[in-house]
Amino acid sequence: MGCVSTAVARHKRQVLGIIHSAFTINNLVGETCRKEIKVATMHERLLTMMELSDAFIALPGGFGTLEELFQMISWAQLNIHSKPIGVLIINGFFNGLWSFVDHAMEQKFITQRARKILISATTVDELVDELQAFRFEPDPALSQLKWSLSSNQKEELDLMLCL
Repeated sequence: MGCVSTAVARHKRQVLGIIHSAFTINNLVGETCRKEIKVATMHERLLTMMELSDAFIALPGGFGTLEELFQMISWAQLNIHSKPIGVLIINGFFNGLWSFVDHAMEQKFITQRARKILISATTVDELVDELQAFRFEPDPALSQLKWSLSSNQKEELDLMLCL
């Protein structure tokens, strides 16, 4: 995350770090963002990212990346938010994930409608285009659920990196 935020900031783009306060002890993550929001829990971190973001992009990463990616997918499936979610496939990194998702669809654990929640591309430009073109299709069976959170669907994405 630090490399990405440093590169974004170097190109004079806005970076907002949403960081668990535990990581600020002894400057564990270093100075990577001009603006940071410190939160007390990881759930609060995800909730803050969801509220402040227009879209979500996962880059190659570990369990934390996968947990956050699947949390955002789950929240979209439950109609908690309607924001686009994408993965940038770099050197085939997410190919195994796609195989897993396809297998889960074949086994009827993931519907075709739910599968459309997740977008993928192999280039940044293609991914941004796909995210901007995304139109959320809520599951009619789940559309009656009412959550206390609100999300605004925008016509155009305000591309700001939230780490």
